Amino acid sequence: MPTVDSKGRIALPETVRERLEITPGTEVTVREEDGKIVVEPAEDPDAVIERMERLVAETSVERETRPLEDDASPVARKHREAAHRGVEGAPEE
Repeated sequence: MPTVDSKGRIALPETVRERLEITPGTEVTVREEDGKIVVEPAEDPDAVIERMERLVAETSVERETRPLEDDASPVARKHREAAHRGVEGAPEE
């Protein structure tokens, strides 16, 4: 049975590490849930980016795009004009 050392560390059992593909250097998230400690491998950043790109591609195909000037409501036009004025009056960097 794993024990906590004086620095708060524990060694995960080898069978758990293998099943979850936790290797040296793998980042994990640690949280408390219902009075228990939950340790999970952090999500792979590349997998997160791939999932986001797939979601963007799926939604962009389903949505019809149109120019903002054509059908913009008066409120939207007012905000767009204010934003343009703000950009045009912004100091040069």
